[in-house]
Amino acid sequence: MKFRKNLAVSLALGLLAASLPTAGFAALPQGASAPNFTLDAAKAGKTFHFTLNQSLRKGPVVLYFFPAAFTPGCTVEAHLFAEATDSFRKMGATVVGVTAGNVERVAEFSKVECRDKFAVAADPGAKIAAEYKTTMTFKDRLLSERTSFVIAPDGKILLSYTDGNPQAHIDKTMAAVREWKAKHG
Repeated sequence: MKFRKNLAVSLALGLLAASLPTAGFAALPQGASAPNFTLDAAKAGKTFHFTLNQSLRKGPVVLYFFPAAFTPGCTVEAHLFAEATDSFRKMGATVVGVTAGNVERVAEFSKVECRDKFAVAADPGAKIAAEYKTTMTFKDRLLSERTSFVIAPDGKILLSYTDGNPQAHIDKTMAAVREWKAKHG
């Protein structure tokens, strides 16, 4: 009887683990050079081309990858980044979210969930996420993993952070931007 119970628990845990998203790689580390990219993006529902190098000319960039627009965790994270965007801006930083999931909805997501505060870029096929080594597979689809980077104006990665907790991303990126600001006034 005990064996059957243990077997049932093991099978249940195995099925649960198999249904969870799986990480593809370890994200680019702190100190690495951030790959430049240009993606179709939207802010406040208005579409444009976002280019990392152009944004870095203004100051550091908080680049966060998320799996898919309008999903529970990604919506919470967008709200948190929207609330923090003015604080990032006061320190000279630009916030941009990037997703490989439901890319056709980034304009709507930028308006509704990002509250017109920051840009969201579409990464069809997770090509840019792959360059940043932050991909995962979910239901046989390659998506961007929940990973945040803070990139200095010289293109060096100041922070590389992967975690499923949306709140932690705000705290970690804010601390990294504050530290950069303290050194570069």
